[in-house]
Amino acid sequence: MRIEKYLKVARVLKRRVVAKELAENDRLLINGRIAKAGTEVKLGDEITIIFGHRELKIRILVRQSLLHTALKTQKYSQSQAQAFQAQVAVNAF
Repeated sequence: MRIEKYLKVARVLKRRVVAKELAENDRLLINGRIAKAGTEVKLGDEITIIFGHRELKIRILVRQSLLHTALKTQKYSQSQAQAFQAQVAVNAF
């Protein structure tokens, strides 16, 4: 699944456009590498999002098949969305 779509489905960001803008400004990393908006994510990946002076790290915990099921039904609760990822750390520099 594309990173910008994952961040929307997991309710980390409200809009895919915001994820795209973060990627264009090199503020979106996957496993320590700068990611483009279309970069594929998979189970176990660690996503780092840099917001101004804060850094949010997230690890993907759910397989893509479960994410695709949630997308097809278009019905998933906040608790299901939270199960898609685990917040690793929030750092302020």
